[in-house]
Formats: sequence, structure tokens, C-alpha cells
Amino acid sequence: MIKQKVNNIPRVGTINGKQVLFVDGSPFVLLAGEVHNSSSSSLRYMQKIWEKAKSLHLNCLLLPVTWELTEPKEGCFDFSLVHGLIDQARQYGMKIVFLWFGAWKNAQCYYAPEWVKKDLNRFHRAEIVKGKGFIKLENFYDMPYSSLSYLCEETRQADAYAFSRLMAAIREKDQNEHTVVAIQIENETGVMGATREHSETADTLFSAPVPADFAVYMRNNAHSMTSEIREAVMNGKPAGNWSEVFGVAAEEIFSAYHIASYVNTVSMAGKKEYNLPFAVNCWLNKPGDPAGIYPSGGPISKMREVWRFCAPQIDIYAPDIYLPNFQEICDEYTRRGEALFIPECGTHQYAASRALLCVGKYHAACYSPFGIEDMGLPFHAGQIALFGGDANDPALKTPQDADIYGKIIDLLGSLMPRIVSRYGTDKLQAGSGETEQYSVFRMDAYEIQSRYLAPDGACLVLQENENAFFLIAYHAMLSFRSLDDQKPGIDFLALEEGHFEKNVWQMDRRLNGDEAVGNVYTSPTLLRVRLFAYA
Repeated sequence: MIKQKVNNIPRVGTINGKQVLFVDGSPFVLLAGEVHNSSSSSLRYMQKIWEKAKSLHLNCLLLPVTWELTEPKEGCFDFSLVHGLIDQARQYGMKIVFLWFGAWKNAQCYYAPEWVKKDLNRFHRAEIVKGKGFIKLENFYDMPYSSLSYLCEETRQADAYAFSRLMAAIREKDQNEHTVVAIQIENETGVMGATREHSETADTLFSAPVPADFAVYMRNNAHSMTSEIREAVMNGKPAGNWSEVFGVAAEEIFSAYHIASYVNTVSMAGKKEYNLPFAVNCWLNKPGDPAGIYPSGGPISKMREVWRFCAPQIDIYAPDIYLPNFQEICDEYTRRGEALFIPECGTHQYAASRALLCVGKYHAACYSPFGIEDMGLPFHAGQIALFGGDANDPALKTPQDADIYGKIIDLLGSLMPRIVSRYGTDKLQAGSGETEQYSVFRMDAYEIQSRYLAPDGACLVLQENENAFFLIAYHAMLSFRSLDDQKPGIDFLALEEGHFEKNVWQMDRRLNGDEAVGNVYTSPTLLRVRLFAYA
């Protein structure tokens, strides 16, 4: 290990209590996109994707880096691709979040190197059914399934060592320029087809006493748990084997305990080399689905306390959102005060409005649609099913218009210096037409109402000072009123469409007359408004 001699390493910090990434000492909100799994395996293939990302005004790409390509033979490492991707990002003035596809990718071992896959005696497969390292998932489209065992120490150490070498390579290349701002460890960890492994080793551990410190921790942190896990914990015994302590939730908690411990080993090895922010992402659980239909033991919200205990090196918990109840999921993943970091979501018709919503309402650290190179193209419902999403989601019928998306991201980016300073306050609010016909924003002495003209409409409001506001409106009709009973009258002192150049406001059009009365915006529009209330 080489001691780190770097300043201002990207980190997770807070603004007004809200968690965000800091890069070079300043807050940096990722208006990002994740590429398809295989795209970043080729620098030549990536060239057109960087160009697409710039056309969409993104500031970051999420790129897989795979174990099979970085360590094709045991102990022989090749980081030329990693270094090449960093050089490309610099060429386009963008940042990178690397995704380490090690032992897990979508709860399987797709990206383990061949020397790991072929050595079944050394690198054990998970026995979802006792004695079998390969099955078909009967409740998930008969998908062929095999995963490396989360209980195999050889796999854990090999994965951790490979990851540590990756982090050393990133440090050596990027410790001064900070092109790489965070790392996702593994991808959608967990086991499918059952709630836990069923090898002899797994059975023995499951019948053994729960570690005492973990049992105490779970009881002491029941207040933050989801209701079903809280009930299982509080109704269980304070000590005993896994079933006795955790009841109906025992098997999923058992898997989470061992998977999170595995990931923590990998993360510790990496942080010793280069202490970047580390994230874990999760394949979400649909309401009513049992563990094993979704990856059991992954870092979903109901397993958060398990992961917090077992994987303290993890900085960010990131939901991959392919379900239609988007805002409910955002509420759940921010209720503990954690950053909203979305590494994957759909490129369907709500992608742009959700960007405004995530930044303006949830003060997100990252918003990143998946398959960003396909923005504007039809989104295949079969693909969404493979991500654990809802193939019947009506939003999938209409792809997001790429020009609209790029315009909204451009407007967000131009307003970002003012946006981040208001994170964690009520001076920054947003709403969308996806779940409501109109939104009401109350800020000091004024109320702003946004009535949505379509389900993909959205509005973000930023209070500049007592009487001035910036708004981004799309498919929205706006109205303003005074909340001061002594001054019920209201006038516009200025209503301007415009943009920023080098953080300086440039008016494109002064609105008055019919336009000020109607206040209808059918394309993404940035407004600067000054109001005057009077008796």
C-alpha cells in the first residue's frame, strides 16, 4: 500500500444538512448518465457516447469497469482501458463514476474473470438449491442463474485485491485532477431464487448464534427500520440463532449480513489505496414480492440497518428506480437523511421532469438515466423487466425527447451554482405533473402555483431574495399571489426569459402583456421574476 498524498479528494459532505459530493472543495451535483453494460469496454465505441453526453449537457458518465478485463489472468492487471476512459472524460470536460463489476452484476457473476469462473473448487458458487451451483429462476422468466457464494473467502479476497489494484491505478492517474469522483462497488448484489444460500456452510452458519453485537445493534436501531423489519426484530429473541432473533426476516437479514460484510472487505481494500466516495446500488423490491424475486440481501431500504452495521465504509446508498412509484421511492431513500443518488432510471417520457424534481424537491446528489446513449429511442419493455421494473408502466410507451432532456439539463447546469447554495432549505422547491395536476410553492410572502399541462410537466422554483425568483418551467402555466393580507395586490417588476453565460444572467426576452397574463410555457424555459406586493 502507498500512502495517499492527495489534497481535496472528492468526498461526501453536507450543505445545510443535505449530503452531496464535493469535488475540489466545492459541491458538485451529478447531472449524469449511465452507459449500457458493454459500452465502456471499448474506447473507440465510447467516442460517440461522449459526444452524445455533451449534446445532452451532462457533466458526468457512470461507466462499468469489469474484473474480467482488468485481471484477465490471476495477478496480471491491465488498466489501459481505465486510463483511456479518464483521458476521454478530460477531453470532453466531464467527470466519471466508475462501476466495479466484480463478483456481482445484477446478482450474478457475469463479469468474474474466466480463471475465477472455471475454478469451482476454489471459488464456490452460491447453492440456491443445495448441491447445485446453477439453476433456472422459475419465478423470473426461467432465467439461467448462477452467482458466486457470498460465503467464499477465496472469492472475497480475490475481489478485494483486484479492486485495490484498480483504486491504486486510479490514484496514480487521477490524484491531482479528480476526474473520477466516486466508485460504485459491485452492481445490484444479492441472491435470487431463494432468500439465502443453502450450502452446508450456509446452513451451519444460519443455525449458529447471531453475533451478539449485531443483535444489540439491530434492536437499538429499530426506530429507523421499515415497519416489517422493525416488527420482526422487536418480536424476536434478544439472542439465539438467526430464526430465533429475526423471525420471518431471518434469511434475508442473514444474506444481507454476509453480503454487506463481503462488500465492506472490498471497500476497505480500495480505500486504503484511494479514499474516494464509495456507493452501492440496489435492485428494488416491488411491493408484495418476496426476497429472491428481487436480489435477497442487497442494500435496499429495508436492509439499510444491516448494511450500516456491516459495511461502514460505504458512503452512498443508491436505488435503481425502474418502478412507476418514483416519488414514493425517493421519499423512502431520503427519509434517513441520506443523499438521493440515482445511478439508474428509465429514459422514458418522465426522465426530464424527474431531473427537475430530483434536484428541486429532493436536492439530489446524482440523477443518472440508464442507457444514456439511447436517450430518445424507444425503451423496450422486456429490458425493464430484466431490471426488476414494471413492464406495464405506461410511461414506457413514450421515450424521452432527447432535445427536451438536453435543454432541461442545460438549464439546471447553468443555474447550479445558485441551486446548490439552497440545498437543504425551502428556498428551492419543485413539483411535477406525474403525480399531481398542480403544485403550490410558498416562499416567504409569495405563493407560486404551477398547473401542469401534461403528465411530463414540471417546475422548479429558486428564491433569489425576498422578492425575486428563478424558475424552470416545462408544460406548465404559472400564477403568483401575495401571502401578505396587508398587501394583497401583486405586480411584476420584471418577468424575463433568459440564460446564464459564465454565471451572469442574460435576458433573451422581456415578457409583459399577454405573455405575462398567460404565463404558459410549453418548452423548457428559464425565467427570472421580480415581484411587488402592495395594498
